[in-house]
Amino acid sequence: FQGEGAGGVDPTNQVYNVAVGDRTTLNQLYEQLHLNLLPDYPHLQNVKPIYRDFRAGDVRHSLADISKSATLLGYQPTHHIGEGLKVAMAWYVRKLKITQ
Repeated sequence: FQGEGAGGVDPTNQVYNVAVGDRTTLNQLYEQLHLNLLPDYPHLQNVKPIYRDFRAGDVRHSLADISKSATLLGYQPTHHIGEGLKVAMAWYVRKLKITQ
C-alpha cells in the first residue's frame, strides 16, 4: 500500500481481522468440514464429534470485528464460511491425494 487509507490513516504495518463477519459454532464448522469430506471419504459417514469439557484458555465464542479492514482496506467478505470451506477443502483434498 502507498499513501493513506480512509480517515487519513496509513494502512501499512497494521494488524487486521480478515473474516466473514458472522459467528460460526464448532458444531456448524464440524458439519461443514464433514459434508465437504464425504464425497471423497465416504467411510467418514458415521463419524461423530467427541465432546469434552472446556479447558482453560479455550475460546467459547468468537466473532471477528472486520470494521478496521473494511474502513482502511475496503475489505468486504466474498464468501460465507460454507462457501469458503467448499473451495478450500477441494484444494486440500486434491493436495492430499497427490501425496498419498
